[in-house]
Parts: sequence; structure tokens; C-alpha cells
Amino acid sequence: MSEIINLTSLQTLALDWGLRILTALAIFFIGRWLGNLALRVLEKALKRARIDEMLQRFIHSLAQTALLLLLVIAALSQLGLDTTSLVALVGAAGLAVGLALKESLGNLAAGVMLIVFRPFKLGDVIETGSVLGTVDRINIFHTLLRTPDNRLVILPNGALYNAPITNLTALPTRRIELLIGIDYKDDIRKARDIIERLMREDTRILPDPAPQVVVGDLADFSVNLIVRPWVLREDFGAVQFELRERIKLAFDEEGITIPYPHRVLQNGATGRNA
Repeated sequence: MSEIINLTSLQTLALDWGLRILTALAIFFIGRWLGNLALRVLEKALKRARIDEMLQRFIHSLAQTALLLLLVIAALSQLGLDTTSLVALVGAAGLAVGLALKESLGNLAAGVMLIVFRPFKLGDVIETGSVLGTVDRINIFHTLLRTPDNRLVILPNGALYNAPITNLTALPTRRIELLIGIDYKDDIRKARDIIERLMREDTRILPDPAPQVVVGDLADFSVNLIVRPWVLREDFGAVQFELRERIKLAFDEEGITIPYPHRVLQNGATGRNA
């Protein structure tokens, strides 16, 4: 008789646990299927909102992880396990990981802020601290800059977000500023006319705002002229280098001297003369 009771109890227990396991599996797999549908809807909504692709991936990954965690907790709860302690354990583990990865989480938050507020985008030329380069990639934890000499600089997003950033390609035009020195014996007006003629001949230099040639300083050895033409941002480098060369060649042809300090020996002593 006792054997029949024990067998019945075992059958009842097996049936009960079987139903629990099937229910837990149903909760997990059906919930996961529904969750994937919800993630697809979220993905389409993010694309319609034209949110940055990197931020889309981050939100999708975060939602997917949260959904999986909720399904595991729900399935374990159906099996009769105490999920309160599990939630507390997950929270404690999250806190410990957060403290251990505080700097990484700071870079993560800064990466999200850079993607949302977009102080620069891919292909922009930026300067931050002592680094100047083209934005090659924007990741969640770091940003990659390609320098003019083709080096790849990896900047943590936290340091980048908290530092002053100069975006050199955000605006369509830029102003070149050249410092050209001439001898005190030379005619300032003649030198100015030569430079203005060269700038008028260069079609890349914009007429508005009008280019300037002004006396910037009366230095020890030269009268320093400041030359300020405006160009499109893509012409900045080429015009800057070529205009400086053309000014030097034109000054040579017109007899305008670009002075430099030099030393002469007088009575056995070393003296400096302009």
C-alpha cells in the first residue's frame, strides 16, 4: 500500500515539475520570440527617427540584454526558485562591475553623448589637445583619428568629450593667416600691392569677405605684414602653401627683401646686425 502511495506521490511530483519545466520553457521561448518582434519594431522606429547607427546598435544591444535577463528571471520564478535573491545578486554584481569599470562606463556615457549631440561626424577634421586628424571611426568607448601623416590615434571618449574640440571642417569657409616680413627700407605700399594682386589672380581666394593685408608689427628686423584671405575649407591647405611661395617669388622679382637676423664680426667681437 505504501509503495502505491509513494508511486502516486512520485507521479504527482513528476507531473508537477514537468508542467513547471514546460511552462518555464514556454515563457522563455515564447517570450524570446515576442521580444525579437519587439526588438524589430524598436529597430525600425530608431531608423525612422534617423538616429545615428552607432547609437541604434547600442540601444538594440541594451534592450536585448535587458529582455534576456527578464526572461531568465521569469522562467526561474516559474520553477519555484526565489528570484528575489537572484535579482539582488544581479544588482550587487552590476554594482561591483560598475565600480571596477568606472572609467570604461565614463567612456561609454561620453560615447553616447558624442553620438547624440554630434560635435563632429565621420570625415570631419578636428583638433583636440595636441592631436589633429580626420575622424575615422566613432565607437562607444573610443574615437579613432587619422593624422595627416597617416597615423591612427585612439582617443578615449571620456577624455575627448571633456576636452575643447575644434572642428576645422564644420563651416564651409576658412581664413588663412600668413605673416610676411619685409625690410624697413622697402615700400610697404608696394609690397601690399604685390600681395593683393597675387590674391586677385587666385580664383580660389574668395572676394567676400575681402582679403586683408595689414601691418601687424614693427619687429626688430622687419615690418611684419599679416595676409588674411578667405577660401573654401577644401582649398585651405593648398592655397596657404602656394600663396606663401608665390609671394616670395614675386618679392624676389620686384626687389622686396624678406630680412632675417644675421651676425657679423666687429673688432674681434661678435655683434648682431639687421
